[in-house]
Amino acid sequence: MQVMDCVANRVKPLARLHIRAALLSSTRRSSDDASLRRRRRLLYDRILRVDLAGELGADRIYAGQMCVLGRDPVVQHMWEQEKEHLRAFERLLTQHRARPSALRPLWGSAGFALGFATALLGQRGAMACTVAVESVIAEHYDNQIRELLANAGEDHAELLDLLRRCRDDEQGHHDAGLEHGAEEAPLYGLLTATIKAGCRGAIWVAERI
Repeated sequence: MQVMDCVANRVKPLARLHIRAALLSSTRRSSDDASLRRRRRLLYDRILRVDLAGELGADRIYAGQMCVLGRDPVVQHMWEQEKEHLRAFERLLTQHRARPSALRPLWGSAGFALGFATALLGQRGAMACTVAVESVIAEHYDNQIRELLANAGEDHAELLDLLRRCRDDEQGHHDAGLEHGAEEAPLYGLLTATIKAGCRGAIWVAERI
């Protein structure tokens, strides 16, 4: 009987240690899971916010160009694709409860003004705008794709698919702009450099506000 009591007294502390270790392990896992979810939320919040702002700006650029150029078939085709991008990002923003840019009205107004102003230079001016904007945006999407792939890419299949599709469309717009005389626009070098700088600045702001 004394032997049994001795064994029992030794087993009890060991059992308590095992229970304590299991609880600590479970707590760590819960903490790690919460941290992972928080990082993912912040990542999606930033990506969806800036991309929705960018697609809104692109939609308004083409709207401004169409006001000047009329029903230009090249611009119309690009505009239809931008509308699809905008709807897709709006859906994902809602799905992931991400926060849109607080400067959304500014991006819409600035986009329309840019499209309208460059179209006043004719179709080549509009195409120069497209080349400048889409070169920056295609690069931007490439950067986001690399970032997602480096952060458990298999967990981001839906967003990666959308980013790749948008990047390919934007690259297509860029190439179409060159094919339709963008480089023959007045002050092409200065115009595109200015637009690119503006786009990069807008991306930086929209990621944060």
